[in-house]
Amino acid sequence: MSTKNTMRAISQDVLGGPEVLKEVEVERPAPGPSEVLVRVRAAGVNPTDWKHRATGLFLGRPPFVLGWDVSGVVEAVGIGVTVHAPGDEVFGMLPYPFGHGSHAEYVTAPARSFARKPAGIDHTEAGALPLVSLTAWQALVDTADVRPGQRVLIHAAAGGVGHVAVQIAKARGAYVIGTASAGKHEFLRKLGADELIDYRETDFTEAVRDVDVVLDTIGDDNTFKSLRVLREGGIVVSILPVGPEELYEEAARLGVRAARMLVEADHAGMRAVADLVDKGLLRPTIAGAFPLADAAEAHTLGETGRTVGKLVLLAD
Repeated sequence: MSTKNTMRAISQDVLGGPEVLKEVEVERPAPGPSEVLVRVRAAGVNPTDWKHRATGLFLGRPPFVLGWDVSGVVEAVGIGVTVHAPGDEVFGMLPYPFGHGSHAEYVTAPARSFARKPAGIDHTEAGALPLVSLTAWQALVDTADVRPGQRVLIHAAAGGVGHVAVQIAKARGAYVIGTASAGKHEFLRKLGADELIDYRETDFTEAVRDVDVVLDTIGDDNTFKSLRVLREGGIVVSILPVGPEELYEEAARLGVRAARMLVEADHAGMRAVADLVDKGLLRPTIAGAFPLADAAEAHTLGETGRTVGKLVLLAD
């Protein structure tokens, strides 16, 4: 049991499969200047979590506590904080990648990593949104500047980032094309997708042309193939931040653009996301919600690649 000065968290001592995750008792953090301490109510689980668990990725060797999504209640504020006060319900993304640690009962982070939680959704839904919604917003809006009437292709459209990106693109007035297995097409139509491609049966490069923006959530050869479906001046935005430099050379040869991005903590972005939620234009689909102690089960399910929407850990 946690005490006043400790908290429960999900940690690991070695890299490996979901079985390396364990519940531990650690010191409860305190907010520094310009930081807030948030009592975590819910925290999303994302592919980056199981990649870090297995390989260390940006974080290196464990021990570490994973998790970047947060929805919860401000417990205390550090000096200089004016945008939040104790008792505020907030949601946001911890600075990626080195601000990790939301798979715990409490977390500290810069105050402007968070925005007020929309009143129309609960903590489970709010905890599912930050990383995927900021990824989609920064790709489609900040990078690609999606405008009304443009044709937007979203790969893996039923996934965590994908199903949020469909809604953001529709909110921007775009014509949305998504790739997904046939069993997920009805789900995506209900989110507003205009056209769907079963990637198991159809090569998307033969099914679609004259696209203004491609959101690539898959990487590797898929990014290169996506260049070929763009109209002149169009852009592929990959959320896989590293890859061959030849991508940019090929884009230039074809008269199109390519960008690789890494999601950033973003107060303005979170407020934009909250505004879409308040207007009824964005809502996450929850693929499963698990108690904090069952983090390994959530990782196991996520790694199947068959979930629709987001997985969430509940810290209460």
